[in-house]
Amino acid sequence: MKTELVIIPAPGLSHLASTVEAAKLLLQRDCRLAITFLIMKFPNDNIVDSYTQKLASDPDSASFRMINLPNQEVAPSETFLSDIIDTQISNVRNTLSELLRQQSSARLAGIMVDMFCTRFVDVADEFGLPSYIFFTSSASAFGLFSHLTSLRFEHNQDLTQYEKSDVELSVPCISVKVPAKVLPLVMVVEGPLTEGIFDCFRRFGRFKGVLINTFYELEPYAIQSLSNGKSPKVYPIGPVLNLTHQVGSSKIQSGDGGEIMKWLDFQPESSVVFLCFGSRGTFEVPQVKEIAAALERSGHRFLWSLRKPPPPVKGRPMPTDYEDFDGVLPEGFLERTKGRGKLIGWAPQMEVLSHPAVGGFVSHCGWNSTLESVWSGVPMATLPLSAEQQLNAFQLVKEFRMAEAIRVDYMKDYRMGAGAEAEVVGSEEIEAAIRRLMEAEGSGGVREKVRRMHKESRLALEEGGSSYNAQISFIEDVIKNVD
Repeated sequence: MKTELVIIPAPGLSHLASTVEAAKLLLQRDCRLAITFLIMKFPNDNIVDSYTQKLASDPDSASFRMINLPNQEVAPSETFLSDIIDTQISNVRNTLSELLRQQSSARLAGIMVDMFCTRFVDVADEFGLPSYIFFTSSASAFGLFSHLTSLRFEHNQDLTQYEKSDVELSVPCISVKVPAKVLPLVMVVEGPLTEGIFDCFRRFGRFKGVLINTFYELEPYAIQSLSNGKSPKVYPIGPVLNLTHQVGSSKIQSGDGGEIMKWLDFQPESSVVFLCFGSRGTFEVPQVKEIAAALERSGHRFLWSLRKPPPPVKGRPMPTDYEDFDGVLPEGFLERTKGRGKLIGWAPQMEVLSHPAVGGFVSHCGWNSTLESVWSGVPMATLPLSAEQQLNAFQLVKEFRMAEAIRVDYMKDYRMGAGAEAEVVGSEEIEAAIRRLMEAEGSGGVREKVRRMHKESRLALEEGGSSYNAQISFIEDVIKNVD
């Protein structure tokens, strides 16, 4: 009889896809394990539907099943994500009850939830099921979130004092002092979203373990700090990446994706700087023009994923592709850079980073993008936008010394309404960072350190590697739950 683990990802493709890849790794390690996903969706999320349909025909996914939870009507608001999760509590309870009743071919040994779905620990406790977290960001971020939560609730500290502050904080899991300006903005302001985030993170200590999408060699200081015998137990199982390129694969083989890869095929090795800012990363016209001026003056070849900002409405709509770039770029830019630069909308990021022509990556420093950069051996220049990206950028530049800084504390304030103006980073600053990024060399330089970590990221997942062993340890611990 198999041992079953129920996994509950957060709504949306990015967290679902990352969790699916983690599940595949676990299933590859031990055939005694079975996995069932409980899928929550945003309203009218056709992308998730398409993704799960593709999974059904994927041989690597044959060992797990997907159960779609009933869609719930939720009004768009600042707390949209947590509202959706709250409406699913009774559905999760009913589904777990049914799974426990049906245990004939597998024994239910626990649940694993996304970092934003900790509300479900209450349901797991009702059934006496051990619970785990899958944390899609870094070990350092997990430690920082836990530390800030402790400061707020155990030490009664007013964290709003750190908004726009110049102080530096000592954080147990980070080896250098952390400027308040790189703390996630949502954790140092007041509002419903902040309350929801802290309500979520306050439950971390109730979990038996946390699987983190990182590897020991990348974050040894943070992982050692977190592995102090306190709950939850830490399993660094990464890098967890979609190496089969399933998400968006139809675009890669045809249309824009095929064109992008053909263009890269004609570029010299390590000559192209790739600019991409995540699934939600966009800039207003003034910033676009500064980036364009920097690229033009740098003289380097470039591939730029430039996307159109969504309208400022509730519900967080996604960016779209421009029909025409001319209206947002400096006059004559496309003509003057013809032959050495290419502008695109959506980008097959992992495939681009894996191409030998790409020598640098200007990024928002989302954790998944950071891991893809490391896995591909491509150094980064940092321009973070939101969430914990400022922390990632700061560590990459100041602690890990694996990136060049455009800025480490640039932030697009999520509270800005229509008509508010974001800070504009000047072209000179961007150009200087691109030049350092593309020209960096030497045994102590950024490029060399990224090459070394590129090798370590692959060794970690091989038999006997640090992440391989962490995966085996987690599986053994889950199986012990029902022995």
